[in-house]
Amino acid sequence: MLLKHYFVSKIAHSSYILAGKNYCAVIDPKRDVELYINEAKQLGVEITHILETHLHADFVSGHIELAARTGAVIYAPESGKCLFDHVGVSEGDVIKLEDMELRVLETPGHTPEHVSYVVADTSRSQEPLGVFTGDTLFVGDVGRPDLFPDRAEELAVKLYHSLHEKLMKLPDYCEVYPSHGAGSLCGRAMGAKWRTTIGFERNFNTAVQIKDESDFVSSLTSNMPPAPDHFSRCSSINKTGPALASALPPLEELSAVDFRSKMDDPDTIVLDIRDYDSFGSQHIPGSWNISFRGNFPTFAGWVMPTDKKILLVASSAQEAAEALIWARRSGVDGITGFLDGGMFSWVLQGFPTAEVRQLSSETLHNMVTGSLNLILVDVRAPGEFEHTHIEGAVNIPAPELRSRYEELDPKKTIVLICSTGHRSSLGTSILKQHGFEDIFNVSGGMTGYSKAGYARQCRVCEIPHGSRYFSK
Repeated sequence: MLLKHYFVSKIAHSSYILAGKNYCAVIDPKRDVELYINEAKQLGVEITHILETHLHADFVSGHIELAARTGAVIYAPESGKCLFDHVGVSEGDVIKLEDMELRVLETPGHTPEHVSYVVADTSRSQEPLGVFTGDTLFVGDVGRPDLFPDRAEELAVKLYHSLHEKLMKLPDYCEVYPSHGAGSLCGRAMGAKWRTTIGFERNFNTAVQIKDESDFVSSLTSNMPPAPDHFSRCSSINKTGPALASALPPLEELSAVDFRSKMDDPDTIVLDIRDYDSFGSQHIPGSWNISFRGNFPTFAGWVMPTDKKILLVASSAQEAAEALIWARRSGVDGITGFLDGGMFSWVLQGFPTAEVRQLSSETLHNMVTGSLNLILVDVRAPGEFEHTHIEGAVNIPAPELRSRYEELDPKKTIVLICSTGHRSSLGTSILKQHGFEDIFNVSGGMTGYSKAGYARQCRVCEIPHGSRYFSK
């Protein structure tokens, strides 16, 4: 038995290959599947099984693509009522793969249809060696049950029983292979390790330590991090079966003239993926800004309309091609082309541009302590804002500006700040779409402002929008 682990950083997603001598299974694959196909070739094994623990909410799975490319059979929770060809599995089912057996445990809670796969290497023992827990049990955390808001308490109760009556009944030495690590919004306080053991989590997992059911439910249904928009879409996409890569539009390289011509279509929008300093210096009027160097896939899935065609402005053709892959991982399939030559080619045609002025920490401090009448908008998540913020700031998380811009006065000077400058730049692009002009973005955000000694220092987690930000 050979187990290989693969981690996708920006969405903090873990997938696995479980291989024998001749055949292997892929568990919870990412959408772009070339990696698994190449790995199987290098291992000299054939991909025959594709195992899904649940209908993932935060990314589009690669089960359909991988099955089409390899002919492997997809195994998925029977209760999920998936609409593609698959073998539905439920409590007690056993999947055999050479000398390995995978026993199915139904572990609902994070989602209604969730299962876990307990693996035994029967060439050595019939006892459980490890368990693929999907999003039920993580390193240091458990799956959030509030992704179905009208069923949050019901699912929290199910999660409690899945943990204490199923997973915690496994031996202490049983390894835990979750589908996510630190930075994922599928939990609240995941550890940065990629695997753990049942015994360690039994003794040290904060959520598992809550023995009273009502206290557990209360804890898991209050003060949870915000759920991005694509969380409500991806489960449905994965249930139906995502479109194959071959069915999606290729990325077209467009001259500035052709790019502007396509912008005339009211169903087309522009997404600028350059860093905030480049976007602030010059950008196409009306464009969105989500920096590729930030958590691009999460925020693209969170705020980008899925009923529009999307044109990219990038620093290079390679960056545009990589952004296409990342966007599709979060279910944004509308990207059709990019601006060849970037903004340089645009301005050479004499086409109009817009700008967002950037502020240093020192300049911001002089502004907020001076007499200028301004509105300081902190676009971080509530947990970050509560930990530390500049006096007088109002907290409107960046994605919420799409609707809450109406709470701001467009006639006043608006300064936006986040932890680094990326989310606040997204916020400036949203406000400019709604007619705000006197806008500033704070370069370096609260990180730089704190480093300059103007505020309490905050410790930002690996993923800026993550659910746990600071160490007190």
